[in-house]
Parts: sequence; structure tokens; C-alpha cells
Amino acid sequence: MSGSQSSSIKLVYGVIYVFLAVLAMMTLFPFIHVLSTSLSSSRAIMSGEVFLWPKEITFTSFKNLIEDGQLFHAMKNTLTITVVGTSINLVATIMAAYPLSRKRLKGRNVLLMIITFTMLFGGGIIPNYILIKTLGIMNTYWALWLPGLLSTYNFFVMKSFFEGLPSELEESAAIDGANDLFIIWKIILPLSMPIIAALTLFYSVTWWNSYMNVLMYITNSGKLSLMVKLLQMIDTTSQNLLNTNATNGSEGASMQTMVTPEGLRAAAIIISVLPILCVYPFLQKYFVKGVLIGSIKG
Repeated sequence: MSGSQSSSIKLVYGVIYVFLAVLAMMTLFPFIHVLSTSLSSSRAIMSGEVFLWPKEITFTSFKNLIEDGQLFHAMKNTLTITVVGTSINLVATIMAAYPLSRKRLKGRNVLLMIITFTMLFGGGIIPNYILIKTLGIMNTYWALWLPGLLSTYNFFVMKSFFEGLPSELEESAAIDGANDLFIIWKIILPLSMPIIAALTLFYSVTWWNSYMNVLMYITNSGKLSLMVKLLQMIDTTSQNLLNTNATNGSEGASMQTMVTPEGLRAAAIIISVLPILCVYPFLQKYFVKGVLIGSIKG
């Protein structure tokens, strides 16, 4: 390879690295800005001084959200919704995707058409609400888990992954006398860890961010999810703080002791996003591999 070709390749790689670095900074900027806002004083926020670094660092916004303990209770509820909901989703997805990935299943095409139909058409909010109320599961987490039992998109991703596995593995196990349950448990699932990890992240993020269904089906304040509780707390706390800050302002109190709605919203975003950010690194090594295998194989 000549020196000019080597220099051209290095230049191309350099441009690519710079471009990716710029994209990474554009992706990180909103999170860094929100984090800085949540840690900055009210004076700095209101004067527009906060950019990429917190000004006059304070934890007042976080304190106002967590001091009464409601946030931790809501986080416990969301953790229950996420763990149980994700577990149910994975079991349902695997039990549906594996048999439908095998051409020997009778009626396979009809079932696939029915499942595909659900991607294009839905019952709507009112019929779903009537259904949940008729089933008698209002104000329970089953009102969330049952309608969200299976994601059609995730089902097709896992089905494509199963179709890409060598059929000889199952044939050899069947010759040795293994039944379908043994094949799934001992052969298919160990080979499916990448796609299972990827779908675990998909389902977990969906449940962690659950808002609309909780708002419609859960009326007991002790069962509300983190997102709904955060919204209620922000509305209530912001109104109380506006009244308090107005009183303190009239008495000449320092603006550093005051809290703004912008700071509260930023703190709420950090609290809601941080748990998912902590989980993602443990699944990241499976994430890209699982998604690519599950999509390209199909």
C-alpha cells in the first residue's frame, strides 16, 4: 500500500471518528444539561447561566421530591410492575415465537396473520377500558400486564432469531428422545441469551416508563407508578413552592434557597432515567448482537 493511500485511509477514519464524536456529544448534551439544571440554584436557572456545568450546586430540587417518602414508594411500585411485567412478557414471547417459528406447526400461517393484524388495528381506548372494567381487574396491576402481554414487534424479532438457529440441533435432540420442552429449556434458551437480553431491555424500558395505562386503570394513589407520581408531585410541589417563594421573596429571602419548577422537572427526569442507565451497561454487550441477529436472520 502506497503512502498516499495510507494517508487517505487515515484521513477517512479521522473524519469518521470526528463525526461520531460530534454525534455522541449531541446525544449526551440534553442529559448533561438536565443534570446540570437539577443541581443548580434557582438564581442560576432563572438567569439562564446553566449550560454544561451546574452553577451554585444545590440538592434542593431532589430534596423537595424525596423528603416525604412518596417517591420511593412509587419507585417500588414501578419496580414491581417492571420485573413482573417483563417476566410475563418474555415467557409469552418465547412460548409464542418458538412454535410459530417451526413450519411443521399446523395453522401456522393463520396464526401469524392474526398476530400481524394486531400491529395494524387496535380496539381503541374506550373498548379497552370497558374490557378491563368488565374483567374486574380495575385498580390492579393485571390491568397493565394483561393488555401488554405480548409485543408483536418483539415477537417477530424473536421468531426470526429462532428460525435462524440450525434445525439439526433439534433433530439430533429429538432422535435422542428429547421432547419440545426439553429442547426449549436445554438447547434453544441457552443459545438465545443475546436476543433475550435485548428484549428484556425493550420490555423493561416500556414498563418503567408506563404512564397512560396507569393513569386510566389505577386510581389508588398507593399503587401509582413512578412517572404518574412524579407528575403529581411536580404539579403539587411547584404550586406550593411558587406560593412559598413569593412569600420568601417579599421578605427578602435569598434566591439560592428557592426552588423553580424547571429545577424540579430536571430532578424528576434524572430520578426516572437513572435506574435504566444503571441497568443498561449489563445488557449492552448482548444488545446489538441480539437485535442484529433477530432482524437479519428473518
